[in-house]
Amino acid sequence: MKAFCRDCFWRGEAPVRRCPDCASPRIVAHPELGQLSIAHMDCDAFYASVEKRDRPELRDEAVIVGGGKRGVVTTCCYIARIKGVRSAMPMFKALKLCPEAVVIKPDFAKYRAESKRILGMAADLTPLIQNLSLDEAWMDLSGTERLHGAPPAVTLARLQTRIEDETGLTVSIGLAINKFLAKVASDLDKPRGFSVIGTEAQAFLAPKPVGILPGVGPAMVAALQRAGFTTVGDLARAEPKVLVNRFGSHGLRLSDLAHGRDARAVNPREERKGISAETTFNEDLCALADLEDILAALAEKVARHARADGVAGRVVTLKLRTTDFKIHTRRRTIPVPTQTARTLFAVGRELLAKEIGPRYRLIGIGMADLIEADAASGDFFAGEEKKALAGEKTLDALRARFGAGAVTSGRIFRAKSLSRDE
Repeated sequence: MKAFCRDCFWRGEAPVRRCPDCASPRIVAHPELGQLSIAHMDCDAFYASVEKRDRPELRDEAVIVGGGKRGVVTTCCYIARIKGVRSAMPMFKALKLCPEAVVIKPDFAKYRAESKRILGMAADLTPLIQNLSLDEAWMDLSGTERLHGAPPAVTLARLQTRIEDETGLTVSIGLAINKFLAKVASDLDKPRGFSVIGTEAQAFLAPKPVGILPGVGPAMVAALQRAGFTTVGDLARAEPKVLVNRFGSHGLRLSDLAHGRDARAVNPREERKGISAETTFNEDLCALADLEDILAALAEKVARHARADGVAGRVVTLKLRTTDFKIHTRRRTIPVPTQTARTLFAVGRELLAKEIGPRYRLIGIGMADLIEADAASGDFFAGEEKKALAGEKTLDALRARFGAGAVTSGRIFRAKSLSRDE
């Protein structure tokens, strides 16, 4: 198979302009189409799409999901993106670019529920699914052709159709020879896209800017450009030894990616990066007491999520954003993995105390280096940590029975007047 129709799933051995069976122009064609099985599935403008589905009157409106005028953009629909709005953009800047936008506060409980539905449909096709976030995942459909009666490409197209029919949401698919290229492909034809990258990868990547490579952020882009590497092709032409000498072990990774190589397997058991929560303040804050109040509320939120997900964290992270939008992060490895707000807050407060001075517009706390709590030794949750965990689980049970707001503290009540969750 070298071509198929995304509407009626006709298959052929040569590319065509329109499907010979249903006349659809939605044809996917590639010489290696029948041989590829690594995919990246990415929900299209996920949070904004969920909101538009649930509020049909917003279908033709620009929608921004975010934290209010002093917050940042969590995500936005494609109408807003045409105006230049982007994720993580300060809200005031987004509204200047798109003043007519409807701003909606994120509802992560709703987004998690939709993510679970979509990933459940994907799990019907293969157990080899690796989540990156609520709205994207890698899939490996190797060896499933006999099971599903079609090559992986067609199976994935059927999945797209099922997701749209059953949830009212759309996804884009990238199909390739490895994870890196599949993720690149999924972004080529959004929304409702289906793109393929095969062994032509190096030629395809060569003219692209180095920032397309994973792990190459703005600082790394600047460093690469100073070293004379502007495009991916520049990196591919360089000797690996030169890149290693200049950039250390990351240089070898850059060389592999520039050649389209990625040996990583789709691993469902790969550790999650972490759990975090953050909020933007109604007014800039600098007083330790005010910042601690908000930190305590965020620590409770993160700890509840960790307990609900059955994980514990070995690392506590603190995030601060100053009034000039510079982000400062601090982290500390703790001797005992935690699931409790008590420990998160205690460590976060110590980290915060060293940063008092500037005025801040945002604070966040999280846990990283996660482990499965059920698999941990009982010694991990001993002493004071064990007592705190038992108490917080009791509060979880009360909230589950009487509602999320049934049990709160004076500190958290004060925090709500100072901040706006993102």
